Amino acid sequence: MRTRTLLTLTAAVAALGLATPASAADTPVLTTTDGAAVAVGDVLDASLASGTAATFYSSATGTSGISCTSSAFSAKVTANPAAPGTATESLASHTFDTSGCTTNVVGVLGVSGITVDNLPYATSVSSDGTVSVTPGASSAIQSTVKLRTLLGTITCVYQAPSLTGTASNVDHSISFTKQQFTKTSGSSLCFSNAFFTAKYAPVTKGGVAINVN
Repeated sequence: MRTRTLLTLTAAVAALGLATPASAADTPVLTTTDGAAVAVGDVLDASLASGTAATFYSSATGTSGISCTSSAFSAKVTANPAAPGTATESLASHTFDTSGCTTNVVGVLGVSGITVDNLPYATSVSSDGTVSVTPGASSAIQSTVKLRTLLGTITCVYQAPSLTGTASNVDHSISFTKQQFTKTSGSSLCFSNAFFTAKYAPVTKGGVAINVN
């Protein structure tokens, strides 16, 4: 009788021990707000959070540079493991509508183009909300900015080795704050550094907001 009781207790404990990992595995890092898992191959989209602007300022503490009220990105999910963990994506598109861009740089009349080069970029989103963006092999995160001046259009090229952002479930956003780019080519009217700040929200799949678990 004692042997049977011990065997029964051992089996019950083992079953409880197995239950926790199985339950955790049911929740991946990325889910929609209605509880569905985000699948590999799904596309996530986001535009700038309402009422905000994406800025490229010449210093981390200044306000001189470029401000754009329209920007968006699109990324394809490449891995979505069980939480806690790190999901990965391929950033295939990142655009800026220059009709909504203004500049207060002395000698510059307007912005005629902002292009994100060298796409796709590898993106990761961890359960703690850390977002990382890195370029492909032998490449760099690069933006080409075209500015209108009294002497014509000038082209400024900026690069960064990587970007770090933060994901939040409060408003289903991804934010980048003062991410530094360095000028690699361009005239003296191109500022030497560009500090990028932007908040994209909500991040969605087919119009349904995404949570990070």
